[in-house]
Amino acid sequence: MPVIDLATTPLRELNQALHDAAAPGHNDTEFEVINPKGAHAVAVGVSAPVTVEVKGSVGYYCGGMNEQASITVHGSAGPGVAENMMSGTVVIKGDASQYAGATGRGGLLVIEGNAASRCGISMKGINIVVRGNIGHMSAFMAQSGNLVVLGDAGEALGDSLYEARLFVRGAVKSLGADCIAKEMRPEHLELLEGLLAEAGITDARPEEFTRYGSARTLYNFNIDNADAY
Repeated sequence: MPVIDLATTPLRELNQALHDAAAPGHNDTEFEVINPKGAHAVAVGVSAPVTVEVKGSVGYYCGGMNEQASITVHGSAGPGVAENMMSGTVVIKGDASQYAGATGRGGLLVIEGNAASRCGISMKGINIVVRGNIGHMSAFMAQSGNLVVLGDAGEALGDSLYEARLFVRGAVKSLGADCIAKEMRPEHLELLEGLLAEAGITDARPEEFTRYGSARTLYNFNIDNADAY
């Protein structure tokens, strides 16, 4: 298993090695990254079924555009972690800063600590599971996918929501425009059970969560709803 020390190896060499792993003739499938020291853009654009273990905290955009890889950060992550990821998994053992999983199209992002504001902004199919709390304006304009929060949610959750599903176990400070609480039907309980299991969470039951979704009043402009825009 290659061990890459970012204290002595340029970040571009790490990302190039991860990109090369998808090419014929390359047999490395597991990478360990040490001494990240808050480096930005760690493991960005990986498009191979490799495993990356980052031993420490990272800066901006770690795991962005991930496709197929399994990336674990044994620390916290700065803004934009797993932004626009396509598939695979990204696990943050600590906290994540703002807009985690933004515009994500697929895959699973697990944040074992807290996530800051705008978690899941404009998500487009990604699944995000946060063990702790999330900040304000999370799931803003979220189009599809699932956001699962075991802790509390800040102000304006799901503002201008489309068809993404939000599941929150704790308290919600306030809901954004067009976001409402919805019935938790059997299919949602089954979905949530699967997401919790995939995220490795065994101490929470689907029945403990409230589901939130779009009221669908802002899909088309209506003068009666003008104050909500």
